[in-house]
Amino acid sequence: MNRNGHFVISLDFELLWGVFDVVDYNDKFRYFRNTREEIPKILTLFERYDIHATWAIAGMLFNKDWNEWEKNKPLKLPIYRNSKLSPYSFINNLSEEEKYKLNDLVFAPELIKDIKKTAGQEIGTHTYSHFYCLEEGQNVVDFKHDLEKAIELAEAKNIAIKTLVFPRNQMKEEYLKVCAGLGINNVRSNPSDWYWENTLSENIFTKLARSGDAYFPLGKKTYNLEPKPSDVVLKQPASRFFRPVESNQVLRKLKLKRIKNEITNAAQNGETYHLWWHPHNFGDDPVASMNDLELILQHFKICKEQYGLQSVNMQELQNSIRE
Repeated sequence: MNRNGHFVISLDFELLWGVFDVVDYNDKFRYFRNTREEIPKILTLFERYDIHATWAIAGMLFNKDWNEWEKNKPLKLPIYRNSKLSPYSFINNLSEEEKYKLNDLVFAPELIKDIKKTAGQEIGTHTYSHFYCLEEGQNVVDFKHDLEKAIELAEAKNIAIKTLVFPRNQMKEEYLKVCAGLGINNVRSNPSDWYWENTLSENIFTKLARSGDAYFPLGKKTYNLEPKPSDVVLKQPASRFFRPVESNQVLRKLKLKRIKNEITNAAQNGETYHLWWHPHNFGDDPVASMNDLELILQHFKICKEQYGLQSVNMQELQNSIRE
């Protein structure tokens, strides 16, 4: 493995498919239109700073309209005990008029094309339907059908899927064999901190620790990635979630300082630092979000010049480690 440190960025690109069960879409039209407008700007910024990144895309975004969406339903759909988690149930409960209002919130083939043609960007998968691997009712057969559909739609666009990010970080070890069998050799895993051990936890201490960790040093975020011979895929731990812009300027500055310090630590020690977010996290305050992202990328550039820190996407990091 190269002694230089690695800076990894992954983005969970899902639009409404990732949050339909927790928001009222009627309140989110401007939010998601902001998101769509910011993605080309993010790509331009990545080009300017030579940033390589992995875009884990929910497969339903590959569809161009509802006719394609209907045609591309997997043969077996997940039946969650909590039916509110199913995008199929969500859509079935909408009128035709309501469905067509949602087009900009649920389909994005042109944006995917922009990502594909931008140098250094890897397109991975966020499953087809934003599949929840730890929820009751679904099973490994459902997961396999869902993932096959995501890969099929990507292959139709000449995209080879090698990387997966589990929706809501619900990674399940036994499902990794399905990933490997379908040609996926990387997944993003959860941070090693205790408060990420159970992604479904609603414990108040867990929530407080996850929030506080963004601003105060609660754990080491950089690492040396050492694959185990028993691993069927390479698990690349996330280091830091790039939280949306805070209204409190003190917290905002603390967050950016934490991220910059962690990037510096990775550069100085030849370790890996993995930053992730959703493009829609920029939806409420796109101008400030882009400003903060550029501050981070400017700091990366300094570390690249001083210490040889490398920007790599997840597949490139995998290739570097395997070599």
